[in-house]
Amino acid sequence: MRLTRWVPGYGVLRTYRRPWLRHDLLAGLSLCAVMVPAGMGYAAAAGLPPSTGLYATVVPLVAYAIFGPSRILVLGPDSALVPLIAATVLPLAGGQQGRAVALASALAVLTGVVCVAASVARLGVVADLVSAPVRYGYVNGIALTVIVGQLPGLCGFPVPAGAVVPEIAAFGRGLVLGRAVVPAVLAGVLALAFILACRALLPRVPGVLVAVVLSTVAVGTLGLGAGQPVVGALPRGLPAPALPAVGLDDLVRLVPPALAVALVSFTDTALLSRTFARGVREEVEPNRELSALGVANAAAGLFQAFPISSSGTRTPVAESTGARTQLAGLTAAAVVALLLAVGPGLVQDLPSATLAAVVIAAAIGLFEVRAVIRLLRVDPPEFALSVTGLLAVLLLGVLPGIAVAVGLSLLDFVRHSWRPHDAVLGRVPRMKGYHDVARHPDAVQIPGLLLFRWDAPLFFANAGLFRRRVRQLVAEDGPGVHWVVIAAEPITDVDATAFDLLLALQLELRESGIELAFAEMKGPVKDRVRRYGLDRPLFFPTLGVAVKEYLRRTGVEWRDWEDA
Repeated sequence: MRLTRWVPGYGVLRTYRRPWLRHDLLAGLSLCAVMVPAGMGYAAAAGLPPSTGLYATVVPLVAYAIFGPSRILVLGPDSALVPLIAATVLPLAGGQQGRAVALASALAVLTGVVCVAASVARLGVVADLVSAPVRYGYVNGIALTVIVGQLPGLCGFPVPAGAVVPEIAAFGRGLVLGRAVVPAVLAGVLALAFILACRALLPRVPGVLVAVVLSTVAVGTLGLGAGQPVVGALPRGLPAPALPAVGLDDLVRLVPPALAVALVSFTDTALLSRTFARGVREEVEPNRELSALGVANAAAGLFQAFPISSSGTRTPVAESTGARTQLAGLTAAAVVALLLAVGPGLVQDLPSATLAAVVIAAAIGLFEVRAVIRLLRVDPPEFALSVTGLLAVLLLGVLPGIAVAVGLSLLDFVRHSWRPHDAVLGRVPRMKGYHDVARHPDAVQIPGLLLFRWDAPLFFANAGLFRRRVRQLVAEDGPGVHWVVIAAEPITDVDATAFDLLLALQLELRESGIELAFAEMKGPVKDRVRRYGLDRPLFFPTLGVAVKEYLRRTGVEWRDWEDA
């Protein structure tokens, strides 16, 4: 049982059903149509040899088939990681391709170590550190970064890698100076148009594969577009596993980017695995997913590949073509490995502009436009956060942009908790319970009793506001207030700062002859308040019990509609 838990592939093998085989094999073959061009395209976009993209396709699929908890999740090169890898590796490589490969491999190994260590520390919840609005912003920023970085390749000429604005300026200068290669522009634009048209009009047609094949045939066999940059022949077979040849100084420089890559890849993987797990009524434990992602990244790094993540484009392909288990991924990995072993020259005439078109098409699919428009309509502050995340990636760079995204998400949490919703409660005729008098004008308050609900934990940032609100409401009700009862069910925590202010509030109210009480407070929070030493506080299990006790002790006359 323990082996099945940590090596899910063994459990799948034990329970595999023969009818699944046909579905998995067909799904694996369909995956290859997307994986081969996408893997090479993402590698080229990161400034690495196209062959490394195929290594990053084969090895993680095998590793995840053994250790991955999801039955159909597909791992491999991902467009969201491309700018992260390029921004990390290329400045350190100094134009040396071999060194760039070694650095990218080391980054993958470090990313794997970070993921496994986080899994051991039970840090799978880190995926929740990035809120959805901020995630929309940085994903949109990454998509724009990828597209801008691939525009020169689409036109057949290089520009220095850098931030988005300098790259746009360099690309514009290249166009003005006439550096664009006409055959490359034609090949790239036609391929991009064909891929997008198939995606919109003929989703069952593998537009990426067809575009790659037609471009390769047009250049290699028909001689069309000769003179434009092409991929060239790939190295034969897979490399032997080995540790990346980098120094200690390089490893130290790669640690912060590895943390960023791990956060981005796990956030996407956790979201995607949960989405597809719900479809088959399964539960995916985040820490097991994090561990499997780490193993897959480390394995990729040992085979001269770069960091990988789950794929939001290839996983739906696996699902739609009937994949039942990770055998679909193993089938795809075997076919790609066979291509490297016996046919590495098949792609030597593939135009680099076509690969740029493949990457741009994938980046276009990253955009979260509808979600951001919905934020603008429903929650303008969240929309502002999303736009800020976008601008951070575009203006500061991808790595600082990720840090800003996490910081914005935490600030967003503080914002919601700092100024939470609160409510004065009363009785509404013919309605059970106690309700917000602001939303129910016909609600009636019990004479001398202030029922106050605070919809957030009490901590240092909002405790002062809590105290001021209670004092304000007591002052508004005049000298007739005898009790203040806090409807404390939403209060999930009380820190030391909040306790000091609660104690001061209790003393202040008692000086005015007012008793402070709590209703529906959760047990652990109640225990903490007692340990802090609040002076003989009154706790009631429900608001109804608190009201009855108030009426009994004070003798206030009150006739409830239920009593009538």
